[in-house]
Amino acid sequence: MAVKPRKLSTESLGPTIEKLMAETGLTYRALADKTSLSAGYLNHIVHGNRPVPSNEVLARLAKALGVKPEHFREFRIRFITDKLEKMPELVDRLYKRLG
Repeated sequence: MAVKPRKLSTESLGPTIEKLMAETGLTYRALADKTSLSAGYLNHIVHGNRPVPSNEVLARLAKALGVKPEHFREFRIRFITDKLEKMPELVDRLYKRLG
């Protein structure tokens, strides 16, 4: 499935996946087949019964759903958090500015 340019999702992971599944016509079973994940696990992710999966799993979901991993808000948050952990001075400046 080709990756179409689109606005980044502002919704949480579950609703984002549901919306993309509806747009692409994929069922849980079809998405499971494309990602090598179980349909039950995907259902748990969509309904918030499991923590946000690893970036590797998010990348598999993104590919199957025709988006880039950064489409998912949680992927972007994790990316920024990882960068901030390596930049304590920026964390302090941001904290002072936002706090």
